[in-house]
Amino acid sequence: MLATPCAPVGEIDERARHLGRDLVDTMRGSGHSVGVAAPQIGVSLRAFCIDVSGHPKARSCHGELVLFDPVVLEAEHRDVGREGCMSVPDLTGDVARATRLVVRGLDLDGEERTLELDAFEARAAQHELDHLDGLLFLDRVVADDRVFRRRVYR
Repeated sequence: MLATPCAPVGEIDERARHLGRDLVDTMRGSGHSVGVAAPQIGVSLRAFCIDVSGHPKARSCHGELVLFDPVVLEAEHRDVGREGCMSVPDLTGDVARATRLVVRGLDLDGEERTLELDAFEARAAQHELDHLDGLLFLDRVVADDRVFRRRVYR
């Protein structure tokens, strides 16, 4: 499922809101996670959540955010940064991402939202957007020698 592009959610009904709550619950229950996409919990629909609140690399922060059927409107500048993923728990890698992103999607109430994200929040959103397109961070690593075993902290 992680390698398959997701279908649109469409109408934001109770089923979609339940999915949004499941995404947030999974993110909150997964240690240091700042985002989860629907295919990571076995649902092949275009939905993700992120929350970079309190993260030291965050500049913009929209708090807990669930987006359905997100679309990137603008992506500017690129920077290489280390990423990890709960779907690939033993590895991290260096990935080039836009440092400024404008994304539009529907929130839990079905309202259209257009958000400007930068720095770490932009990276987190792009990581989750890739999941919706059937990609993992490993598909975007800048070079084969830029994949690393995750450090284990005790």
